[in-house]
Amino acid sequence: MTTNTFLPPCVSPDGTIPSLQRQGYALLDPQSVAALASVGLEQLNALVPSWSDLPPDQYLKDGGRYRRRRHASYRVQGGEVLAVPHRAHWQPLDYNALHGGMQRWFDPVAAHTAALPAWNALLLALGALCSTLKGEQPWFVEAHQFRIDTTDGIGRPTPEGAHRDGVDLVAVFLVDRQGVKGGETRVFEAAGPNGQRFTLTAPWSLLLLDDARVIHESTPIQPLEVGGHRDTLVVTLRASGFQDDRPLKLSPEPDKPV
Repeated sequence: MTTNTFLPPCVSPDGTIPSLQRQGYALLDPQSVAALASVGLEQLNALVPSWSDLPPDQYLKDGGRYRRRRHASYRVQGGEVLAVPHRAHWQPLDYNALHGGMQRWFDPVAAHTAALPAWNALLLALGALCSTLKGEQPWFVEAHQFRIDTTDGIGRPTPEGAHRDGVDLVAVFLVDRQGVKGGETRVFEAAGPNGQRFTLTAPWSLLLLDDARVIHESTPIQPLEVGGHRDTLVVTLRASGFQDDRPLKLSPEPDKPV
């Protein structure tokens, strides 16, 4: 049986904010992502090798071994990316029924990865975009490097199913896709009947989501060859502090520019 692949309906950099305002999501091709971050594609590609050094996700409640990841937190404010001491990733059960309500301590993003120029450039660009969309303010940012592999025959990019993340903006960058089928992205109105489906295939293509307005998921992947995998960088931005199971406190050690 042939599976149709629907190409993402990309917009230009100038069309990003209007698309988010109109429909709650926007898609950018790799050239537009590079332009948004004011870097070259070669600088973005300098990040790619770090996805081969992600430790296994030890928190999968479905018993799977298909996900590897690293995690880092920042505050983006006033044109600076401020490093936040390494912290657990936490979501309420309302937003993640499978893995919510638990402190998940993932290995941090490697220092040499975070030191590459494109890393900060992407975070700054997303902070500026979010301020244009939602108003100028500090943004509490979490960055997740994911590899979904097919070692066990199937990999699930979103084991929690269709969901929102409880943040203001979600950015999903496709970093690499090798030897797999599936992995279709689906975006639905949170309060309406309309939806869109497409498959991200070009490295450094980007899906931006206004998290209050849309629900999203990606379908499972299956191998076409040994070692098949799908790599993504997921960045979330939230205005009122990190999601946490306690009130936001000042860090015991000061944030510092990176």
